[in-house]
Amino acid sequence: MSEANAPVSEGRILVIDDEPSLRDVLELGLTRAGFFVGTAASYTEALARLEDHWDLVVTDLQLPDGDGFELARRLREQSDLPIMMLSARDSDVDKAVGLGIGADDYMTKPFSPVELIARVKAHLRRYEAGAGAGAGAAPAMDAGQVRIDLARRQVFVRGGEVDLTAKEFDILCLLAEHPGRVYTKAQIYEQVWREEAFGDLSTVQVHIRRLRTKIEEHPDEPVLVTTVWGIGYRFGEGA
Repeated sequence: MSEANAPVSEGRILVIDDEPSLRDVLELGLTRAGFFVGTAASYTEALARLEDHWDLVVTDLQLPDGDGFELARRLREQSDLPIMMLSARDSDVDKAVGLGIGADDYMTKPFSPVELIARVKAHLRRYEAGAGAGAGAAPAMDAGQVRIDLARRQVFVRGGEVDLTAKEFDILCLLAEHPGRVYTKAQIYEQVWREEAFGDLSTVQVHIRRLRTKIEEHPDEPVLVTTVWGIGYRFGEGA
């Protein structure tokens, strides 16, 4: 779609995938939802298109001339805009790597285009809310060994700064704001992703695992973000 023929837009979405049929379905669905949609079929084409302004990027992991992980890594070094990853491989390792380099979401093919569009909208709402959060004089949150600067979105653990992704930061804030309270995976998803929880909630588990590697002295024996077996997660046992 050309810029001149673009509808009144809720945002600019770049879809990167080498499957023409999937690109067409996503472009049609996102356009009908009010977005301006750009597409790329390869790593090289995506790099050229990323020179333009986008509000969210959807990228496949397996591109004909490059790696979606590397593309996401390069993009995250330049911008904090939301990144959604698509893959035919339902692998916890792939999810952990993708989320670990800063992606905001991971969807396994085949998936419902309706679900993807719902997630796109949720990520953009979250991103826009976060972008405006620093405008006020938001306070810091002290929770024992953890200090959270809400205005600058910085986290310090035992006096040292740790680098969290946007979702890791939001999960930590949610749990630390109510120490001792147990949150189910569905509750965490609904409050952090700001959409109704449905389907596979393993993305929450992966984010928790990544968060622990950054804030716990011994991630395999967590004391800050602990598991309440059969229920969910809570903050504060060893804070």
